[in-house]
Amino acid sequence: MKPNRWAYLGLSAAVAVATFLVTLLLININHRQREARAPFVEVVRLTEATVEPAEWGRNFPREYDGFKRTTEMQATKYGGSVSFSHLDKDPRLKRIFAGYAFELEYNHPRGHAYSLQDQDNTRRTRERPQPGSCLQCHASILPAYRKAGGGDIFKGFEIVSSMPFHEARKLVDHPVGCLECHDPATMQLRVTRPAFLYGIRALKKSQGIQNYDPNTMASRQEMRSFVCGQCHVEYYFAGEHKIVTYPWAQGLKMDQIEAYYDQISFTDWKHALTGAPILKAQHPEFETYSQGIHARSGVSCADCHMPYQRQGAMKISDHQVRSPLLSIERSCLPCHPYSAAEMKARVEAIQDRHAALLSRAEDALVALIDDLEAGGGSDAALRLQRKAQWRVDFVNAENSMGFHAPQESARILAEAIDYARQGQLEALRSRH
Repeated sequence: MKPNRWAYLGLSAAVAVATFLVTLLLININHRQREARAPFVEVVRLTEATVEPAEWGRNFPREYDGFKRTTEMQATKYGGSVSFSHLDKDPRLKRIFAGYAFELEYNHPRGHAYSLQDQDNTRRTRERPQPGSCLQCHASILPAYRKAGGGDIFKGFEIVSSMPFHEARKLVDHPVGCLECHDPATMQLRVTRPAFLYGIRALKKSQGIQNYDPNTMASRQEMRSFVCGQCHVEYYFAGEHKIVTYPWAQGLKMDQIEAYYDQISFTDWKHALTGAPILKAQHPEFETYSQGIHARSGVSCADCHMPYQRQGAMKISDHQVRSPLLSIERSCLPCHPYSAAEMKARVEAIQDRHAALLSRAEDALVALIDDLEAGGGSDAALRLQRKAQWRVDFVNAENSMGFHAPQESARILAEAIDYARQGQLEALRSRH
């Protein structure tokens, strides 16, 4: 029987196609391997003076693309990156912040790309005198510190902090960017903010560790939270030079920070309606996160807010830096074996409960303010307002609506309600 000519031709064609496809596969594998070995191409030389993120983007286009997307505004149930007025949404805050700059304007923050622009435009800097301290976390400021301090960042930090805001503002051009977290020569994560370096050293000293330096002593996973904790923290302006200071010498818990402020007799302002010496919480995300299950489990801020993503052979962190609820598949599901819908429901259930508790705490606090304004503002009642308001604000200003540490946040709000009601009873007794 003669061989089938067409069968031979078909077999030859199949072998040729298979060979071609295998060759393409091998070429692709080789390309991906080379890509993985050389994660970036140095198009420009980056230095400590390179503050423009677009320049970093020439070497790191994938990461820069994510950074540019911090301009996108996406809402979640309790936040996201869409700006809105907290005062309009919750009019109780105007009485709570009476006499303080936050009664003028208190907006939800947008993405990192807006950090400097939003600081420029808020009524708190346009209508009230503010120090240059504010720029530590709103600008790419290392070159300005270095220049002001004659090469000494720490000296420059103190000089710029003590300047009036609008004078210090002339020293910077860009919002927070790549230089804040990365060494331009090695790309290694680093802590650059003097206030954090001082604060974490004080914290570690209280734990028996002397001369702690996160840049040489922290693990990479710790650094993936520390670089965020440079700015997403509670702070105050110390002394006549308004030096940004993190109140961590006794610990990171709300009570420990309060005890520190009480020890140094610090007060942010006297309440305009009651005269109580009030503390203003800033945005204590790092402190609250540190009390939660994710921190105890070794999960970093970046794991959730900058989840890894695959682009070709590259595994990179998503530099859009946003709420994990906007990237649940990459932020939550690598650890939690549930659907995205269920994870979203779990998170929002936690936040709903804390929103309800926060509302009750604010009601109790405003009721106390009303009673004190009507008379009966004894020293004991004013101290109770300080304690209640500190707790209400610690949760309200923290931007996760309790999620970073649910049990701790619920405890804080329960104490806020209790202190406010105690204050009302004290006010009633003092009137009679």
